[in-house]
Amino acid sequence: MKKESQEKKTEKVEYQNVVGGQNGGVDGNLAATAIERNKVIIRTSIIGIVANVFLVAFKAVVGILTHSIAVILDAVNNLTDALSSVITIVGTKLAGKMPDKKHPMGYGRIEYLSAMIVSALVLYAGLTSLIESIKKIIKPEKVDYSIASLIIIAAAVLVKFFLGKYVKRVGKKVNSSSLVASGADAQNDAFLSASVFASAIIFYFTKVSLEAYVGVIISVFIIKAGIEMMIDTLNDILGRRTDKELSARIKGLINEEDEVRGAYDLIVNNYGPNKNYASVHIEIPDTLTANDIDLLERRLQIKVFKETGVVLTGIGIYSYNTKSDEAAKIRDAVKEKILSHEWAIQVHGFYIDTVNKEMRFDVVLSFDIETSKGLTIINEDIKELYGDYRVLAVPDVDFSD
Repeated sequence: MKKESQEKKTEKVEYQNVVGGQNGGVDGNLAATAIERNKVIIRTSIIGIVANVFLVAFKAVVGILTHSIAVILDAVNNLTDALSSVITIVGTKLAGKMPDKKHPMGYGRIEYLSAMIVSALVLYAGLTSLIESIKKIIKPEKVDYSIASLIIIAAAVLVKFFLGKYVKRVGKKVNSSSLVASGADAQNDAFLSASVFASAIIFYFTKVSLEAYVGVIISVFIIKAGIEMMIDTLNDILGRRTDKELSARIKGLINEEDEVRGAYDLIVNNYGPNKNYASVHIEIPDTLTANDIDLLERRLQIKVFKETGVVLTGIGIYSYNTKSDEAAKIRDAVKEKILSHEWAIQVHGFYIDTVNKEMRFDVVLSFDIETSKGLTIINEDIKELYGDYRVLAVPDVDFSD
């Protein structure tokens, strides 16, 4: 008894520390992680700003001296990159604001809006480059490259390539869509600069000017990248399906508990990068007391947050029959009948009151059938099997795997 009491005491202290005690709880841990993450994003963005400002200065001078529209456009493109980094910093600062009464889940989603602005700038840069390149095809200008200008352009290619690689890597590490977008844009710019360099080399040795044609080809790739970034960010704003691996991880952790027979209806709501709040239903024996369930829920909150960083804000309860062989037989027959339909994905939360002739369960329907139509078919199926039972079938949405 003393050992059991000590275990419960330890569990209580651990719960307080993680969920709301000495260390600031879940919100405190999330805030500490967010602060460190924001520092990384801002530091990386500042590096990008400094590098791009230098590139703008050098390329602008080279472009003006050589009368090269490609180099001048490249400089303008770098200027938009610097502006993108500024937007990323502003977005990160705003997203890092503490939750308040008006926005209790925080401001994390502002990062998605800043990523959308960055993708719009990429798209704008691509369209501008395309228009100017076409103009130079129609009305070409004489260019005049020197060895010094070629060296500067070559150096700019290397700087832009490694800068893009670095920013993109950091963006993936801290889960910042703005940084990933900026890094991808920088790498595209490196290829653009490389094409400018290649056309400059060709002109230097052959006097054949290809820069305007190369500019058109590269502009198309930049436009494509901008559209893809915008669609990807829009999906974050609209809400994506829960990541399959994360869903499996959370359900696996829950199902490790001896009392849990299954985890269902997992919904993960995202309020910005690394800010995930979830709800789930668990199936447990009908013999557990309210105190048993309370302790189980707290253990699950602790475990899931520690292992995944996801905060379980709500845990719903399904009970299952433990004392009736007849109930088990009916359950198996009903499940088999319902799951014979392709649009019926899963049946769970099944409980039968054989005395009062009642059964209740949830059924996950695919997006291929209207909810009302699916429930009508299911009720007709059960009526054929067990017409004397009153049925409460609750439809569930296929939120996660």
